This record gives sequence, C-alpha cells and structure tokens, in this order.
Amino acid sequence: MYVSFARELEMQGKELLEKIALIISTLHQQGDPVRRLQEEVCALERSLEEEKGRCREERQRRRLLHNALVELRGNIRVHCRVRPLLPLDHSPIRASLSPGPTPEEVVQAVNDDTVLVHSARPGSQVLSRTFEFERVHGPEDSQDAVFEEVKPLLTSLLDGYNVCIMAYGQTGSGKTHTMIGSHHGNSVASASGDQEGIIPKAASELFRLIAERAVDSVEVSVVEVYNNEVLDLLAKDEEGGAYTGVKREVITTATGNIEVPGLAHEPVSSCAEVMRVLGGVLRVRAQSPTQVHRDSSRSHLIVTLTVTSRTANALALARRLQSRQQPPRAPAQRDFWSPRCSRRATAIATRGRSAHISTEDRPSSPASSAHSSPFSSPGPSPCPSPRTSISQEPIRTRLQLVDLAGSECVGVSGVSGAALWESSCINRSLSALSDVLGALADHRPHVPYRNSRLTHLLQDSIGGDAKLLVMLCVSPTQRFLTESLQSLGFGTRARQVQRGPPRTPQRKNQGLRVK
Repeated sequence: MYVSFARELEMQGKELLEKIALIISTLHQQGDPVRRLQEEVCALERSLEEEKGRCREERQRRRLLHNALVELRGNIRVHCRVRPLLPLDHSPIRASLSPGPTPEEVVQAVNDDTVLVHSARPGSQVLSRTFEFERVHGPEDSQDAVFEEVKPLLTSLLDGYNVCIMAYGQTGSGKTHTMIGSHHGNSVASASGDQEGIIPKAASELFRLIAERAVDSVEVSVVEVYNNEVLDLLAKDEEGGAYTGVKREVITTATGNIEVPGLAHEPVSSCAEVMRVLGGVLRVRAQSPTQVHRDSSRSHLIVTLTVTSRTANALALARRLQSRQQPPRAPAQRDFWSPRCSRRATAIATRGRSAHISTEDRPSSPASSAHSSPFSSPGPSPCPSPRTSISQEPIRTRLQLVDLAGSECVGVSGVSGAALWESSCINRSLSALSDVLGALADHRPHVPYRNSRLTHLLQDSIGGDAKLLVMLCVSPTQRFLTESLQSLGFGTRARQVQRGPPRTPQRKNQGLRVK
C-alpha cells in the first residue's frame, strides 16, 4: 500500500513539474508582447508630457499676446479668485445645530482663465454659465501664486505709470485676505510670509525694485470711504499720538487731476514701515459683525504709495555719452546777439578796448585777430542764451491698493439700525462704480464719476491712463450664488471698457520741460 501511494505521489509531482514548465514557457512566449506594451506605455507617457509642455508654452504665449492686446486697447485687467469652503458657507441655523452635509459647490475654476457656474437645485431651472477673465485662481492657489500675476504691474509703476489694484466681491468672499492677508486682532504683523496679501507683498517687491533705481522718496497715505464720506486714517489727534479719521474733500484740479487737500502722508523706506502704518490704521477702520462675517468691513479702504523720482532725460544722457566718446576740449565762447539786449553796445565797446590794449602789448597773430572781432570775442555773453535748456521735473507715480467693502443682501447679513445704513451706502457706492464702468463700456458722453465719493476718488484710476487690475473674489457655494453672479457680471462689464492705450509717462508727468 505504501509503494502504490509513493508511486501516485511521484506521478502527481511529475504532472506538477510539467505544468510549471508549461507555464514558464508560456510566460516566456508572452513576455515579448508585455515588454512591447510596457515600452508603448512609456512612449505614450513621454509623448503626453511633451504635449503638456507644449500646451503650457502655447497657453503662456496666448496669455502674453492677450496682455499685449489688453495693453493696446487700454482694457481693465480682471482676475478672479474662488475661495475654498469656510464655516460661513453653512446657513446659521444648520451651523448652530449640527455641521450637516458639505455645502454644494456651484462655482468652480475650470482652468486658469475660465469660471464655471453650474446650479441644478430641485424645483428650479438648471443654471450653467461660463465666465472668462485674464486669470482665474482656484481654492488651491496660494497667496504667492495670486501675487505672481500682479507683480509685473509694479515694474510699470517705476516706468512712470500709475497703477491701481482693487478687490471686489460680496461680504465673506476673501477680499481682505487677498489684499492684506490673514491677520488677527487687526494686526498685520501676525500674518506669516505665505499668508501675506497683495499689499505687503507689493510693498516688499516695490522696495526691492527701488533699490535698483534712483528714487527720491516713497510716501504712504490711507483713506477710507465710510457712509459716502472720505476719511483720512493717517490724521492724528491734537497730541499727535493715535490715528483718528478726519473728513476730507475730493476736488478736481484745473488740469483735471483728482486731489484730496490736506491728506496726511507719511514717508516710508521699507516694507516693515508700510506694514506698521497699515497695522495702526486697521484699528480705526470701520468694522461690524454680521450673520455672514464676524469682522465685516463697513468701508472701502484705499492705501496709496506715492513714488517720487528724478529720471535722467534723454538729451542729458546723449550729451554724456557724446562727451565720453570725444576728447575733452575747451568750450568756445561766443557772443549771442539779441536785438532786445540794451547791454550789447556797452559790452562790445568794452571788449573792443580790451582787445586794442592787448594788440599794443604783443604782436598780432591770426588768433588774436580773430578774437578781436566783436562777434567772436571770448567772454561771457551779456544776454541770456536763446538756446533752450532742459530741466528735470520730479516724476510722481501712485500705486493704489483698494480693499472694497463687500456687497451684501440685507436678508442674508441680518443687519439693522446703523449697520443697515452702512449697507445701503456700500451698495449704492458699488452700484455707482458699476454705472461708471457701464458708461465707459458704452462710450457715453457723460460718465457719472461724481455720483459717489468712491468713484470720484478713483476717477484717475478707472477712467484715466492708470493700469487698473480688478481682483474678483467669489464664494463657491449655493448660499451666495446670487452675489457671486453679480460679482462675475461686474467683472465681465469691466473687461469691456476700452480706455485707449496709456499715454507715455513723459507726457503725463512732463519729465522734460523746455524753458
């Protein structure tokens, strides 16, 4: 019995060995197709990476060409930022009871220039719309990524152009976070580097660029438009200590420029000083809690950095280059004749007697004979030179950084009393801003800048030759869909404004003036 059992085991072992050999041979036969498939997959992956690289290059080239077109047309640049989900996206009742399900996201950043709004609520019509802007940032984009798209405007500031960057959106959409950054207790000093907003990053980049150029001074001024009144936040009390908002007026000068008489300016020499000033005035800015946001801004904040520089004019530069190429020589002094000069006859007679005395003391020569002529005798001219002279006028450019107050629905914010009047003033000023953009887009003969202190104060930036960038901040959820659509529509109207190509800085600032 044991012998038969051993033979049976031996036969089963042989069969298993034969099966293993068959499987091994089959694997060897199929190894070449698998290897070929692996090679094809690797080739397709390489091809996909190459196509992605070409797509990125084409997209970058398209963006550069589009920016050039925007520059030629004088359009307003519009960027959009979709913030991530926050606790305020839950309704107040649901948030007080339980966290509940995640709010539905109806606003999404499809790619770097398109926003998709898709809403399919039960019992309502399906909404699906797309909006295109110069740049779109999704919830995953950092503060650095947002600022990288804004940084090129600072170079234009030092080239002689005024620059304005404003954040627009509903309450709680992330405007202050985008412009100033994460701060606690109204202090910007607590914000870390990766959470700093456009204002501190722009100040740091500006002083970095200034270190490479000749700039005389940089001054900062801060105002807020609260209840349709312009308040100077840098004005101090009688003791010169704490900041107090002082009412100022906005006027239009004879040259058509907008000025605020008596506006306080503070000289700054570093980004830290700008943030120190800004941290002090944020404590004075009007804020009030609402059902949407506990620290809702109730005013429009405008931070202005004024850069004063003296740029060497082209003629002076050309003369210096010419003097370096040619050997130095004594300048020939000539008598510039003017028929209105009463001192000409006296000067000629005086130099004539001097020349006669000189010829009696030494022998005559061609050179002395030449100098004896009254029209070529050496010496200073008795009359002012009729040739034009070039004077260097200081060039003043402004960087305006605007954190607009949020548009809001009273039924959503739940405000009453004085806060209700604040909301009314905010909505009316933002409506006036929309009316100004509509008038500019339609090329109407009259643009209603004076309908609001906000539009009057920003007239040079909106309708002038300043380079204006509007940063739309929108919420992604269904709860704020109405306000998000309003903000996206505002950005669409702003893109339609064609102000014409910006004027040259020399003509604007009159850097070269002929006397």
